[in-house]
Amino acid sequence: MNKQDLAEKVHGVLGTTKADAERAVETIIETIVGALTKNEEVSVAGLGIFKTKMRAARTARNPRTGETVHVPSMRVPKFQAAKALKEAVK
Repeated sequence: MNKQDLAEKVHGVLGTTKADAERAVETIIETIVGALTKNEEVSVAGLGIFKTKMRAARTARNPRTGETVHVPSMRVPKFQAAKALKEAVK
């Protein structure tokens, strides 16, 4: 399932235009990304928690040349599934 499929599902449930459904899905995604950019946590009941965490700096190896490369620390997105989602998938 992709973003277009989600918009189709929203369109079917709400009965609005497809453009309105696409804007609704896009707004949700933009809101989640915006909150994560501000280092905020987004909790959706029954789905899970979107948050960020710091990944430590490390030394990696370029697979083509074998040269060691320094990878700086960075913030990365993380998703923690809710218990209800885990049970539903099980």
